[in-house]
Amino acid sequence: MDMAPWFRVLVLVACLFPASVESMVRHYKFNVVMKNTTRLCSEKPIVTVNGRFPGPTLVAREDDTVLVKVVNHVKYNVSIHWHGIRQLRTGWADGPAYITQCPIQPRQSFVYNFTITGQRGTLLWHAHILWLRATVHGAIVILPKRGVPYPFPTPHKEEIIILGEWWKSDVEAVIDEATKSGRAPNVSDAHTINGDTGPVSACSSQGGYNLPVQPGKTYMLRIINAALNEELFFQIAGHQLTVVEVDAAYVKPFKIDTIVIAPGQTTNVLVTTNRGSGKYLVAASPFMDAPIAVDNVTATATLHYSGTLASTTTTITIPPAQNATPVATNFGDSLRSLNSIKYPARVPLKIDHSLFFTVGLGINPCATCLNGSRVVADINNVTFVMPTIALLQAHFFNIKGVFTDDFPGNPPTPFNYTGTQPKNFQTVTGTKLYRLAYNSTVQLVLQDTGMLAPENHPVHLHGFNFFEVGRGTGNFNPKKDPKKFNLVDPVERNTIGVPAGGWTAIRFIADNPGN
Repeated sequence: MDMAPWFRVLVLVACLFPASVESMVRHYKFNVVMKNTTRLCSEKPIVTVNGRFPGPTLVAREDDTVLVKVVNHVKYNVSIHWHGIRQLRTGWADGPAYITQCPIQPRQSFVYNFTITGQRGTLLWHAHILWLRATVHGAIVILPKRGVPYPFPTPHKEEIIILGEWWKSDVEAVIDEATKSGRAPNVSDAHTINGDTGPVSACSSQGGYNLPVQPGKTYMLRIINAALNEELFFQIAGHQLTVVEVDAAYVKPFKIDTIVIAPGQTTNVLVTTNRGSGKYLVAASPFMDAPIAVDNVTATATLHYSGTLASTTTTITIPPAQNATPVATNFGDSLRSLNSIKYPARVPLKIDHSLFFTVGLGINPCATCLNGSRVVADINNVTFVMPTIALLQAHFFNIKGVFTDDFPGNPPTPFNYTGTQPKNFQTVTGTKLYRLAYNSTVQLVLQDTGMLAPENHPVHLHGFNFFEVGRGTGNFNPKKDPKKFNLVDPVERNTIGVPAGGWTAIRFIADNPGN
């Protein structure tokens, strides 16, 4: 019997456009639930995904489509951000509450649907509302396409290392108290490596994460900083780290003893177990070279060679001083894009928008706060006001009155940013945006200020990667500093740390509408 005409057409289409064997659809279910958890010798309930802290690892390959059903079983509104995923044409799935979506209310669910395009490496996911990301976070591992090797020797095994912070108090109570008082929130009580602090003075019986290894092998550690606030040093006693990737972008490999990693950043390193046997301390400690209070408790874990007795003395390492700027600078200066034929560094050379953003703090009136004022963050003297309708929704449906598009591309009132500060610390408040034309090129200089105090600031660009073409101390000089920019192989990232009392310059192409 002859095939019907429509069936013949379907067969023809299937032959001409066969289904890709390279990509697949990955399904995940994230149940957001409370879980009683003990750290620092005390127990408290925390918000988790599937009862795990850190949460489950999302694994996919380049070109895969990912569907994650998030079901909210807790009393808080929830949203999940897939930090570093470019979300090409899927801005609705990016996750920041009231920016690209309304949050998932209690007893409700939402399905995130996105395709991973042109990316491979290590990223992270985390809650993007309130301070829930303190415990609601996990790794994203994007494997290369099948048959595509790493641009470095294939490791024997891969391990995920997630760095974080731990508060003995309820983190939502911490941020609520800060909001009510108008002061900065209390710093964390300890740092964590894969959810464990290791023994600390406040709780010497607290266990630490154990990383078993075999001698004579090379391991790849996918290191993620999921901390809320602090840049961290990371090192392993007696071992060098070969850096091969940051923020899911390959770099020219280099060896170093200590890396520095800001909140939201990832770094892949190779570790060769060439010591034969023994136990070696793994340490994560804070980096802060400004007069800002930080959690100064070092998190520890153990690199444990197979065959080594548990009673063997652990070889220790001394973390860098909290203000060890040269150590951090050395790491940052060593980062270069791989810039190979297969993985080129497409740095914009012609610039359509040249923006200059000051990043700092201010003080605004607050009738209900202590001393009648509140410490606020600002960019170009604008303090963001969270809307009640998602910005992407307002843009797409042309809802008026949600935001304005008059965010200043330069500081409204120039001053000596890292020197003598203005006497008026008050900021302008509003929900302001800066519009970019599709495919336009952007140079953005991020300048720290000394308003109240200089401070390093992690800045993440949703939906985009960018190239860090330069950085320096003091005030950015628009005549002299661009002459020293690296426009050949600058590091490619999605999150950058603006140095305390300094600046960084990034470039990107505005090729992702809706982000």
